[in-house]
Amino acid sequence: MNYQLRLVTNITTELQTQLTTMTELSVANALRTHLQDIFTDFAHDVDLSFYDTRDDSLRLYHDQHIMDANQQSYTLNLPMHQYMHLAVANVVNDPVVALANDERCHPSQLATIAGGSPTSSVVGGITADTISSHTTGLFTARLPMDVKEGIDQTFHVSLYMANCAAVLVVDPRGHDISSLSVYTTGFASQFNICDSSYTFASQPPIVQTSKVTTPDAPDVCYVSVNFPSREPKEQQGPAYARATRTVIETTEPFLAQEGDETLWQFKTYLTKADGTTTETVLSLRAPLRAGQLKIVRGFVTDDGAVQTNDQTVGVSVTLDWNEGTQHEIAL
Repeated sequence: MNYQLRLVTNITTELQTQLTTMTELSVANALRTHLQDIFTDFAHDVDLSFYDTRDDSLRLYHDQHIMDANQQSYTLNLPMHQYMHLAVANVVNDPVVALANDERCHPSQLATIAGGSPTSSVVGGITADTISSHTTGLFTARLPMDVKEGIDQTFHVSLYMANCAAVLVVDPRGHDISSLSVYTTGFASQFNICDSSYTFASQPPIVQTSKVTTPDAPDVCYVSVNFPSREPKEQQGPAYARATRTVIETTEPFLAQEGDETLWQFKTYLTKADGTTTETVLSLRAPLRAGQLKIVRGFVTDDGAVQTNDQTVGVSVTLDWNEGTQHEIAL
């Protein structure tokens, strides 16, 4: 069994096009360092499962290794059989994601957790699970295998990235942003390994961002690492087909047209000196896909809002925001 991680990402292009000035280069370097364990083709651990292709798709063989490499080969002695093989890399060191329901092939998934169970919270009037950002780049693969009797066979398995990242770069413009909290939402909560698709909750998780600063620039970065967003409805046909899939080598894997609806959001909360809190919701209608980095640049205004010059980003501001009644919002 030959395994290789195939990193398909736009991180270099996104950093070079969104952060261009000399000051912003230090921000780009800080982000590159912060995301070095996310956008990487290095696997620390691999979990290998071989399932029956009939009946209940039970797991017939299970193997785990510390890989610590971009590619590795393992020799396995498997009985003659037709298998569906699922492989997962970099789950061990990520406390936010766990391999679940993996005794059978089709229910096997990467599931979002937070310290064993998600924390319920209300952000912007939405009740949802609040989770931390992923801490590793997650890779998966699936391969049908027909193992013959008495024959040495070689199988090649390519693993592709299953998560992605969003960054809000905030220019304080002289304002105190020590109380600024930033979240993202609109992303999948589970990844179904066998069919390489995502599951979206009716109320998607609220993802806590990580704060990244650099002494050479006033900008502060808020980084969210998570599963992807949905695809635009009008480009995917029926609602059941809207769940995005993992990205493999295509000509333009991250080129996408905007849809008519919000697919994912940044939500910011800044408490000012007078004790009032300003909520800003930055809404994006272009999908965020597996392996992708999306950077949105914003700046703080006198009323505590986070505005942006990006015309593709919708902005909604609530002054003197208070935690209101709970309601659902369509994403």
